Amino acid sequence: MHRAALESLDKEALIRLVLAQAEMIEKLSARVAELEAKLGLPPKTPDNSSQPPSQGYKPSAAAAARPKGKPHAGASRALCPDPTRRAEVKANVCPHCGADVSAAPQMLCEAYDHIEVPPLSPEVTRVSLFGGSCPCCAGRFKASPPAGMPPGSPFGPNLRALAIHLRFTQGIGFERLARLFKDLFGVVVSEGALVNILAEARQPFAAQAAAIRADLLGGDVVESDETSLRVGKANWWLWVFHHAGSAVFVAAPSRARSVPEAFLGEHRPRWWISDRYGGQMGLAAGENQICLAHLIRDARYAEEAGDAVVAPRLVHLLGRACRIGRRRERLADATLKAYAHRLEADLDRLMGLAPSHAAGQKLHRVVKKIRRHMFVFMTNRAIEPTNNGSERALRPAVTFRKITNGFRSEWGARLYADIRSVIETARRRACGALDAIRITLAGQPLPLTS
Repeated sequence: MHRAALESLDKEALIRLVLAQAEMIEKLSARVAELEAKLGLPPKTPDNSSQPPSQGYKPSAAAAARPKGKPHAGASRALCPDPTRRAEVKANVCPHCGADVSAAPQMLCEAYDHIEVPPLSPEVTRVSLFGGSCPCCAGRFKASPPAGMPPGSPFGPNLRALAIHLRFTQGIGFERLARLFKDLFGVVVSEGALVNILAEARQPFAAQAAAIRADLLGGDVVESDETSLRVGKANWWLWVFHHAGSAVFVAAPSRARSVPEAFLGEHRPRWWISDRYGGQMGLAAGENQICLAHLIRDARYAEEAGDAVVAPRLVHLLGRACRIGRRRERLADATLKAYAHRLEADLDRLMGLAPSHAAGQKLHRVVKKIRRHMFVFMTNRAIEPTNNGSERALRPAVTFRKITNGFRSEWGARLYADIRSVIETARRRACGALDAIRITLAGQPLPLTS
């Protein structure tokens, strides 16, 4: 404010102005202190936060010198156990003197495989249906089409399965996919025909996904996680619900709790494994097992921020719990109970500490809130201590999102979720992706877990 304007103010106006400026100075000072505190925080990395590894900074390091020693034995490709054909070749002429050795006894000296791909060409069947007039009743008739070759779309089930496989497992766009079919197989398939193939696959894949969902909800454990998805100009979410040999993906425009509730319906599993996101907590009839890997990362960040009381001890405690979880198959139930009692006792002592650093206090509050969800896996061998299974199930979807940038239509996103459900479930049941797609298009159920 200019000096002339200040001189024109009365005493009360000046007091109000001073008080307002003092209030503003207090707010700005608090804001500066908050920003200065953030400047001292450690950077977020994949090791101490949920930042993906692709965004992590990897410093350059000198190449490790190879230790001098005896080189390792060479390796060669294993011979095919079931070759298509065999060529047993015997020598006719001695390479040294030129004598005829065809009648001499010979032994096997070398065996190797020669692998070749036959020329790829489409198998086109021209179907001609004849008909005429019945000499008895004068009614017109026409021959029925052969099995598996109905009129309409000219593309057979194998071609359809291959198109779906290349599109959704390899992330090949429609233009490139049409060119690939033409160049590699000699089949002209337009982009519109590829879209029609996918549209016609919606019903069989939705039915297969519904069967997988019924199998998943028939168990006692459900694991879940979600990742972002782009549909049109909107942000969607791709959820995964899985356990053991079944996995179901759901594409939804929301990340809210309503999505898993709609997936479950009236069913409530006995146990649930997830991260600490509130939309996935409290959905089990029994207990939630929270992901200890996420908690370890948070503890590492608190330790790097300056907490030396709670964070380092918590990292050690959770690491020990995860190591016990990895070797549960070799431990007796009584041993697991003893380990669980010891972990709880160590956690009690840890919670009795009073951290002075703000990061340690925040971590202390988090652990106090979720501690009953930390060691559920210790007394249940079907539960994992982390949700790494969900992360691995979502990884192909994240790769597909980065390649394609998402979907233009909602039905395309939902079809992708159903196809991912089939392919991931088939992988867990030792069935190939292409075979699973063929089975689904034929209207048959996937094989059960072997």
